[in-house]
Amino acid sequence: MNLTEVHAGCEKRKLKRRVGRGIGSGQGKTAGRGHKGQYASAGARLPGITFIGGQTPLFRRLPKRGFSNGRFALTYHVVNVGDLDLHYAVGEEVTEETLLAKGLAKKTLDGVRILGEGEVTKKLVIKANHFSKSAKAKIEAKGGTCEVIAPPKKPVRNKMKPRPPKA
Repeated sequence: MNLTEVHAGCEKRKLKRRVGRGIGSGQGKTAGRGHKGQYASAGARLPGITFIGGQTPLFRRLPKRGFSNGRFALTYHVVNVGDLDLHYAVGEEVTEETLLAKGLAKKTLDGVRILGEGEVTKKLVIKANHFSKSAKAKIEAKGGTCEVIAPPKKPVRNKMKPRPPKA
């Protein structure tokens, strides 16, 4: 064994760099900050990802127009009747919870949409938020039922403040 191999693989304790302690500290007079300049003083931060050297950033130069409803859009599980036929037994009830249990859905979303890809050979009771025409026809042809889950009601908001009574 060698002295160089004694601490092989061990994490050594490295002391924190103490800046601003003078010339004798090993960090030099300016502690690695250079002479003067934008980042030499305390409290100066490095520029962010949008900084382009003092020039007006691109996102501020471009015009802002339009509106997106993307943040209000609902995301649904899309399941084909052929997949339901493979995973469910005769007369079994199909809900979002059973879809999660059987692995047809990965996580809870805003609802379930049933589409008509594939064939149905069993009678199934399906509760979903939306059915395509072909899916509904195939399910009902085999004696199954399609129950549409109603969306949550929108809250009624009174945007007008009540008027004070006339004296």
